[in-house]
Order: sequence, then C-alpha cells, then structure tokens
Amino acid sequence: MAITIKKVSTKRELKRFIRFNYRMYKENPYSVPDLYDDMLNTFNKRKNAAFEFCEADYFLAYKDGKMVGRVAAIINKRANEIWKSRNVRFGWIDYIDDPEVSAALIHAVEEWGRERSMTHIVGPLGFTDLDAEGMLVEGFDQLSTMATIYNFPYYASHMERLGFTKDADWVEFKMRVPDAIPEKHKRISDIIQRKYNLKIKKYKSGKKIAHDYGQAIFELMNEAYSPLYGFSPLTQRQINQYVKMYLPMLDLRMVTLVTDADDKLVAFGISMPSLAEALQKSHGRLLPFGWYYLLKALFMKRRSKILDLLIVAVKPEYQNKGVNALLFSDLIPVYQKLGFIFAESNPELELNDKVQAQWEYFETEQHKRRRSFIKEIK
Repeated sequence: MAITIKKVSTKRELKRFIRFNYRMYKENPYSVPDLYDDMLNTFNKRKNAAFEFCEADYFLAYKDGKMVGRVAAIINKRANEIWKSRNVRFGWIDYIDDPEVSAALIHAVEEWGRERSMTHIVGPLGFTDLDAEGMLVEGFDQLSTMATIYNFPYYASHMERLGFTKDADWVEFKMRVPDAIPEKHKRISDIIQRKYNLKIKKYKSGKKIAHDYGQAIFELMNEAYSPLYGFSPLTQRQINQYVKMYLPMLDLRMVTLVTDADDKLVAFGISMPSLAEALQKSHGRLLPFGWYYLLKALFMKRRSKILDLLIVAVKPEYQNKGVNALLFSDLIPVYQKLGFIFAESNPELELNDKVQAQWEYFETEQHKRRRSFIKEIK
C-alpha cells in the first residue's frame, strides 16, 4: 500500500505526533520518554522562543490507515547564516522498519526545504543545541538519558540507503565517581585557583542564582559553545525562558560556579540526578503520579545512583588551564555524599579533544555514539 504523508495542522494531530514515539518504544527498556508537557511547549510557536529565528512543520506517515512514522522539518535561520549554509533539518524522526516509510518522510522534508531554497538536508537535529540531536548508532543496550535520543538499530541503515553520509558524530561516556578527588586533579585545582585568583560560588536558592548569574550562565554558554557544530547563539528571549524554566528545578548542591576576582563568571558545571527511570515510570507524564517519580529522583534519598553531567562551560580564555579540575574538585565530594556511583556525560563531538581531556583522570567507558547525517537536495 502507498504511504500517505500528512502535515500536522491541528492540536489533536500534534498530540499524535508526540505520542507516536511513546507508543513505539513503550516496551523498550532503554528508551526514555520525553516529558509530554515539554514537548507540547517545544512545538508551540508562541511558547518556544526558538521560533524567533526558526521555521518548522511536522509530518505524519500513514500506511493502511495506521500511523507508521513522524518527522519535523526545521530551518534554523541563525545557524544557516552563521555557518553560511542552506540546510533544512529533520528532527524527532521515528519510523517502522519499512524503507518506504522512511523514504516518504525524508522526501517530505526535502520537498519542504526545496520550496524554501534549501540545498542540503541534515539531522536528526532540533531547533537548537538544547534540543536532543544525533541518531544513535552505538549503545543500543544502554539506558538513554532525558537529554538524548534513543532509536532502534535499523534507523541508520535506512539513512544510508537513502544516500545520507556522516556529517558529525558525538560520543558519550559513563564514568565512575571516584572514591576521592584524583591527586593530580586536586593539585591542578590548587595551582590555578591561586594563579588566577578564582573563587568557587555555591547557592542554596534557585531564585538567587537566577538573579545573580542566570543571564551570565547562558551568555557564557553562547561564548564557549560558539565554535561547535551547528551552534546558534541563544537569543535574549531564549535566555529568559531557560533561566525561568531550568534553574529553579536544580539541586543546587550539584551546581558549581567559578568566578574571577571581580565576581565575573569564568566557568560553571550543572549536573543533576538521572531522571531516566523516573520518566520511564511516569511514561513522560506529570499527572496523575508522574510528578512523584520525578521529585523522588531529584530530591529524595533513594534517588538513582547515576547522575547526568548536563552542561560544563568554560570561558574561552580559561580553557585548557585546569578550570575543569577546579569545578570537579568541588563537585566530586558532593556526588560522593549524595551516593552517586556513575556519571553520564552529555553527547560530546568526537573531535572535541578539549572536552574529552577533562575525563582523563576518571575511570571512563565510551558507551554510546550518535550521528548527524547530511545529503544534498537534488
């Protein structure tokens, strides 16, 4: 039977778009569902500040009257301007193991991009770097995280069959929390703290850290991440949105800021307990009982033994000088006290030696790899 592609045009269809992933991976022990309410906001043009510079449409695939796939078509105009490209992104892509389905979905994105004068199709990518990106190509037997994509092994072979090639790879690491701060780590921390007159700052109030450094945190992120693949700087509206959305929910014991003698932000590390199992138990829903699982994972003693290293950023002029060691010299005792055994890194570009060098004093395993694919639109 022919594949039918339908553009999402109603709220009911958007809900089907979001729920397709939940249904497809319902029985999979490694997939972690997105928080449903967050997804509704992400795809809402009034609520997602990325629509200041992004354009998007969403498509559903049907076969024999049954939904068999989904994909988002996105143009990030700021990223295209910065990287001098004309790329249409495909994101939030899922499909059954049927080459006709994946081909129809990709064709829909290509046509959508061609109508807007795009020359290449690339993905999986979201609106910005703060969305999940990259198709999983290694680590299918590893539990996913709240910030990453999980997909079945056959996805990548469909992309290759359609003529896509590798554009970039990210790797992820699982690290054992050490019993003590590595001696070399501690020595470097002491030296650079004295040499550059750096200070560790800790907070107990989400409102206070947002007031004092909320803006600076995301400005530093813009500065530190600007050379990275496909990055587009956060706008002021996005910064306001993320400060309000994320900082109040963090366990601030697991957040460390480093400032200079003038209290200017030099680096920060944001980590949190893994919410993977909590999101699985809640099926991505806050109601009726999902909030309990999430609060338990965040703040109760019987939390996960795994923590997520969400964001580590260092001002460019302080990179490669040991500031990362200072951050983790403060955070490791916190992790030990809270009972964590392992830490999960966020995806890191495989060629980003600066980031991967910070793990050299830890016991690590590179356990996942994900890929962004690219193809010329002909």
